[in-house]
Order: sequence, then C-alpha cells, then structure tokens
Amino acid sequence: MGGGGQSPDPREAVFTWEQVQSHCSKNDQWLVIDRKVYNITQWARRHPGGSRVIGHYAGQDATEAFSAFHPDQKLVQKFLKPLLIGELAATEPGQDRNKNAAIIQDFQSLRAHAEREGLFQVQPFFFSAHLGHILLLEAVAWLLVWMWGTSWTMTLLCSVLLAVAQSQAGWLQHDFGHLSVFKISWWNHIFQKFIIGHLKGASANWWNHRHFQHHAKPNIFSKDPDVNMLHVFVIGSTQPVEYGIKKIRNMPYNHQHQYFFLVGPPLLIPIYFHVQVMYNMISRRDWVDLAWSISYYLRYFCCYIPLYGLQGSLALIFFVRFLESHWFVWVTQMNHLPMDIDHEKHQDWLTMQLQATCNIEKSLFNDWFSGHLNFQIEHHLFPTMPRHNYHKVAPLVQELCEKHGLHYQVKTLWEGLVDVVRSLKSSGDLWLDAYLHK
Repeated sequence: MGGGGQSPDPREAVFTWEQVQSHCSKNDQWLVIDRKVYNITQWARRHPGGSRVIGHYAGQDATEAFSAFHPDQKLVQKFLKPLLIGELAATEPGQDRNKNAAIIQDFQSLRAHAEREGLFQVQPFFFSAHLGHILLLEAVAWLLVWMWGTSWTMTLLCSVLLAVAQSQAGWLQHDFGHLSVFKISWWNHIFQKFIIGHLKGASANWWNHRHFQHHAKPNIFSKDPDVNMLHVFVIGSTQPVEYGIKKIRNMPYNHQHQYFFLVGPPLLIPIYFHVQVMYNMISRRDWVDLAWSISYYLRYFCCYIPLYGLQGSLALIFFVRFLESHWFVWVTQMNHLPMDIDHEKHQDWLTMQLQATCNIEKSLFNDWFSGHLNFQIEHHLFPTMPRHNYHKVAPLVQELCEKHGLHYQVKTLWEGLVDVVRSLKSSGDLWLDAYLHK
C-alpha cells in the first residue's frame, strides 16, 4: 500500500498504528488526523506550508499539529477528503507511541476554552500601530541624516534606528506569517510580503517553509532547521556525545561558547541568512518574492546613495544588518538553545513544546524587545493566536502544566541571555569528554 499503489476503499479499510508507521519514507507517506488515515504522498508536494513540514509527520498522528496550524479546519477538510484511505481499527488507541492521552485531552479542552473566550481573535489596530512605529523609525533615521549631515554621531544614530526598525519589522512579519490579521486572506498575504520583502529585503516563502518546520518539530534534529548548526556548533546533550564518540572535530567545540560571539550573532543575518535567502529565491524561481526583495534595496539605495555614496551606503546597510543580527540571535536563542535538543521522541504537543521552549518574564520592555516572543511557550502551543493575547492564556497553560507535573519554565531576560552561553559551554564540555575518553 505504498504511495504509488492503489489505495484501499476508505469506507472499508482499517489500519493499525504499526501499518501507519511503516509509511514514513519520502515516497510513501501516511498520517493520521482524528483517527482518519490519509495518504499524503502526492499531496505533500502541493502543501501550502511546504512538503517538509507535513512530511515530518509521515507515519505519525498529526492531529494536534493539524489543529495548531489550521484555524479554519472546515476549509482544509475539502483538501483532506480525497486523501482519505481509511481509519484506525477500533482496537487501536487514539494516540501513537509515547503520547499521553490525558494530556492530549486536557490540552484540547484548554484550546477549546481559549477559542470560546475569543483569544484567537485579532485586533487589527494593534498590528497597524506596530507597523506605524516601524515606518516612523525609518523616516526619522533618514530625516536625521538628511537634516544634520553624515557625521559619525548621526550615522551611528541612523544605524541604530534602522536596526530597531528592521528587528521590529521581523517580529511583525512573523505575526503575519502565522496569523490572518485581516479577514480577507489575500490582504494578509500581501502585507506579509510587503513587510518581509519591502521592509526587510527577505522572502516570505523562504521564511514560511523554514519557520513552520521549527514549530512542527522544535529542537528536533533533521526536522527543525533552526538546530542545523552546519557542524559549527554542537548543541544539546545528545549531539555532543555522538560527535565526540565519532571523533568529529570540525571545530574546537570545547571553545564554542567563546567563538559564538564571533560567528553567531555578528554573521547570521548579514552573511548566512542573506546568502540563503537569495539562493532560495533564485533556485526556486520565486520571482514574486525576489521582486519584493529588490524593491527594498531600490528604496534603500535611492534614500542613502545621495547622502553616503554607493560604498558608504553598502557599509551602512551591512552595519545595520550586523546590529539586527545580534538582536535576532539573542532573542530567538534564549528561548530554545538552553532547552532540550534531541532526536525525535514522538511526544504529545504540550510535552514536546514545553521541553523545547521557555518564557522570559513579562514587562513592557521585554514584550516590545522580543516582539512578545518572551511568551515562547504560548506562541508554540498556539501559533495562530495573536501575540497580544499570550498573557491571557498563560495562566491557563501554567495550571495545566501543574496538573500533569510538567515544567513551565520562566526566566529573567538576563538569565535567558546568560543561559545561551552556559548551554554552549556545557555542550562543548560533553563533546570534549566523549572525544577524549570514549
């Protein structure tokens, strides 16, 4: 019953979990949603969220992930119906592998309660005001240099304002990537491309396909692209030991907490992301996103070449990216890098997200600085919930965690930043011990 064979009659076919789990290769993919079995082998290539994110659930129960990513499930059902090939046998449990049935049921009840309370309803004014303050920062940056000249002081101030605007635009496009901020979906689609393309020079499709994988399988090797460190770092407690035993020494990993300051925050956006985004758009012939990205550079150079010349404008944009990269790396990694990073464990949604994420204390500054991603736990549990409601659902999530003995971790901003370095040092020490003694 592979992807290329004839599918059984969905009115009659019943399957065991063992049968479903055997269909997990790239060319033969089944998954389960609400006990219904679907053959997604061909559909995965046309999946709007990308083939990889849906493929990560091949051979598994995808019910919780399906609910998390698809707010309008009635709309999605019309795509699922032709893929239906049967259902689980009545003797089979509702969940697979290591997933806790009681936790799944309670989390479903919590989500239903949040929906009834309107916590998934978006306030367009919130996001409009956020966009307004980004545009204001960009305008002020240009006006300062235009009115007061290109002295080092004005240039530095301009760079800081542009970096703040870029970082805040990053958090805003993140919202549009997850949410339907506007009731008319194509407006939401255009606004995301405008923000990430015209305001940041990046690609919406590249971001969507990469980031959705991160949410679907956070901190899981080979499935979360955010933990692909290209052999520059070893992270978590499993990978360092594996590398050490295999005598892999691409870098002096026991010093990675030191060279992180030279390789991670300064270079991620200016070098790695920039090259990856451009390569992705051109290789995939994503001309629409490329056009939006080009519009950013045209606007930028039209504004700053008359003031700084070509070389000065290039230096300015690199410095802005340099500052933005530091902001982005610290904000995103303080919630994930010190947490559990391992191979697939097949856990329920709540347990998986809690082990991969932690929160940073709520404050006006922390909320603004991180784009409300200090509520990383709530964001991962409810990726389609608008960020202005995270603090409302957080107490309910904490109560559920207490009930089931799950650790709901909250840190100060300083603790979160320091733990990034601590986790790198700890992983490096594990590698060195395994490299020398095993």
